[in-house]
Amino acid sequence: MSVMKYAACIEYDGTNYHGWQRLKDTPSVQEEVEQALSRVANHLIQVTCAGRTDSGVHGIGQVIHFESDASRDEKAWCMGCNTNLPDNIVLRWIQQMDDDFHARFSATSRRYRYIILNHKIRPALLDNKVCWFRENLDESLMQDAANRLIGEHDFSSFRASGCQAKHAMRELQEITITRDGKYVYVDIVANAFLHHMVRNIVGSLFEVGTKRHSPAWFSELLTVKDRSQAGITASACGLYFVSVDYPKRFELPDKASPPSFGI
Repeated sequence: MSVMKYAACIEYDGTNYHGWQRLKDTPSVQEEVEQALSRVANHLIQVTCAGRTDSGVHGIGQVIHFESDASRDEKAWCMGCNTNLPDNIVLRWIQQMDDDFHARFSATSRRYRYIILNHKIRPALLDNKVCWFRENLDESLMQDAANRLIGEHDFSSFRASGCQAKHAMRELQEITITRDGKYVYVDIVANAFLHHMVRNIVGSLFEVGTKRHSPAWFSELLTVKDRSQAGITASACGLYFVSVDYPKRFELPDKASPPSFGI
């Protein structure tokens, strides 16, 4: 029986997991997904993802690929996998692919959304789903600062000390800050991301939004290439891996919409 390649989209609440990547003796999203798919296939399956997420980070449109010689149609794969997944993880779609598709290397960009509850009172129902920031934020100043990151730059000032990437050059294609009542959304698209890059950018945006630094400070951070000069690492709970872009020839299903809590 021939081996087939599949792409699939995973949605997950990352609150109770130590990130996407399979780790020894700690719960991970990847481990849960691989175990569920393996039960459906009746053989061991290992998956490759578009981009790993950290402990506590959520996923709306994480894309994976895997191979199997099991004779299953797409409906059987999807229903069988979801039956074996915990309630906080779901397989949204699955599709047979040509051999040249790769969840990571075929991707042209990744999109994240960071959600901030900008309010004096902490959340209860949305605990672990948004980042609570009680000081008033000026989103127009934050956008002015963020615009300075557009393009290809060395993002060393926004890179975690333990980042294993070979270099810090990344192309940030889009970053938009919007407010809907007490919620502030940071939407960011890049060809790829460094470890903690989005959270470090948001932590620095807090400095600008509270007027402790001017927007021009972001240009300085790109120049100094020094993580210690930038802001804090914003909490993981406000971060969502929204979607991945691929060349149209792969004909993947439409991407999910980013989460929104504004009223």
